[in-house]
Amino acid sequence: MRSTPPAPTDAEAAAPAKRQRRIQSIEVGMRVLQALTEQRRPLPLKDLAQLADMPPGQAHPYLVSFMAAGMVKQSPLTGHYELGPAALQMGLAALQQLDPLTEASQEAALLCAQADLSVALCVWGHLGPTVVRLDEPRYPLHVNLRVGTVMSVFNTITGRVFAAYLPEKMVRSMLEDEHRRVVGGTSGAFDSAEVRQMLADIRAAGMGRGLSTPQPGVNTLSAPVFDADGKIALVITVFGPQGHFDAVIDGPSGQLLRTHAEAVSHRLGYNPAKS
Repeated sequence: MRSTPPAPTDAEAAAPAKRQRRIQSIEVGMRVLQALTEQRRPLPLKDLAQLADMPPGQAHPYLVSFMAAGMVKQSPLTGHYELGPAALQMGLAALQQLDPLTEASQEAALLCAQADLSVALCVWGHLGPTVVRLDEPRYPLHVNLRVGTVMSVFNTITGRVFAAYLPEKMVRSMLEDEHRRVVGGTSGAFDSAEVRQMLADIRAAGMGRGLSTPQPGVNTLSAPVFDADGKIALVITVFGPQGHFDAVIDGPSGQLLRTHAEAVSHRLGYNPAKS
């Protein structure tokens, strides 16, 4: 009687991929699913096979197997192939397991190392924009900012980026609460032409910029991260001393910030074409 091989231990399962057996047919078949995922539309066999870099005769058996598993479906009218219900369920399950902060933390650490600037991850908390992670460069900038710091809605670049992308009703309510706590009374700032233009400029650039704002001598760039529904999930902010960091949106640091913010959005399932 042939004995059943023992299941891999946790250490073996966590070993680098190069030390593990790989099933080549699965990797080849995934090229078919990847092509359907990237195109986001039904495809005929010929086009699908070309995108997957294989002959139609090789792609077809994979499609038959994927259809049996519900990963792919075929239109009875056109014969074109598209992702099936099992693929949708798998995608939704993956999205539900995603944590924006976890996904953004690695990018924040890389951004800090590459740009040699301080990097803050901020979420929209019950009191306003709140710092939940702070990465410091080799020579930290001494600013009054810590994990847990709550930022002003309009008096910080991070807050302005949130205001540019969150629903107006939510921002207006938070702004009124902040104004009552700090100044007293109500605020009509949201309705000013200057503020409206400021938020429009942030949306047009896809990023907010501050020179010596809110702290003199410190420049800032803030970029939004979006989730699968196209809603702002968090803001990544980089800041540094004015003499070291010019905070140009299209400059090297601005491009790095945009790249890392877009990478997090992509992992969260964001599709700019649907927004």
